[in-house]
Amino acid sequence: MKATRNLRRPRVLIVGCGDVGMRCIGHLLPHLHVVALTSQPARCAELRAAGATPLVGDLDVRRSLRRLAGLAPTVLHLAPPQKTGDDDRRTRALLAALSARRGGPARNATVPVARLRRLRRGLAVERETGAIVPDGVARTGRSRAVPKIVYASTTGVYGDCGGALIDETRTPRPANARAKRRVSAEQQLRRATARGTVSASIARIPGIYAANRLPLARLEKRTPALVDSHDVYTSHIHADDLAAILVRMTTHGRPARVIHASDDSEMKMGEYFDRVADAYGLERAPRVTREVAEQQLDPMLLSFMRESRRLDNARLKRELKVRLRYPSVDDFLRTTHETN
Repeated sequence: MKATRNLRRPRVLIVGCGDVGMRCIGHLLPHLHVVALTSQPARCAELRAAGATPLVGDLDVRRSLRRLAGLAPTVLHLAPPQKTGDDDRRTRALLAALSARRGGPARNATVPVARLRRLRRGLAVERETGAIVPDGVARTGRSRAVPKIVYASTTGVYGDCGGALIDETRTPRPANARAKRRVSAEQQLRRATARGTVSASIARIPGIYAANRLPLARLEKRTPALVDSHDVYTSHIHADDLAAILVRMTTHGRPARVIHASDDSEMKMGEYFDRVADAYGLERAPRVTREVAEQQLDPMLLSFMRESRRLDNARLKRELKVRLRYPSVDDFLRTTHETN
């Protein structure tokens, strides 16, 4: 009986089901059948316990992705690119697997606007509980003409903006190979949307935090932050809010549209560390000049200290009608303090 119910529910495929992906499962169940692609067979039990159906496959091994063809009308693409090169080969492999389904549109076909609108209707947000439930269209179990993809990108694609307040129309200027691979993924998804192979929406995500994703170890190690005059603006989003945003985008995200998945905070990096330290009773991080930081800190950490920007999230609220559970880092830290 349970297997029959699973077959009747519309499927959602999560590719890259890490911490945020696991949080997405909670929004999708019990009304949708969640399939989670994992390259680690050891994670299958964990995914089953969360309510998802595990599917073993590796984005770096194309032949392992054959079962993705036509598997689900909705895909949450949360997997990062591989660690080398400027091209995101993993997104390329995923698109090839999804478009290999039989009966799909020709590669040069375009998707009518009316059909794209129908693609966005499949789920509705239940306001009182925050749960995601299928609306009348989704209950029929009818498959969509092309897969709807929501891609988790990064605000790192913008590079350094000198602390400017930017919206989604800002031209990406990636400053490192990691960000260039994200731009590559976005471009691939937009081209595939233009061809009618998929209908992709893009979330550009800043620093993700949660109770299990705070810089506590860094503070305990006394890793320096920059002095205020040299410091950079950073943006944030709580992992629970991010999961809700990504799921919301499966129904309300526009084709080839970018959304800043960011909260309302405007603070510098050192200020963020100070507020976390104060909330947890830790000593604040020492402050150093940029010149000293360049000599002492890890290159990966330094790359984040070279980029300063503030994010406009008006499109998030206007188009997705999202109400953040934690509009700022301070809102989360207050609840943590009250709980403790």
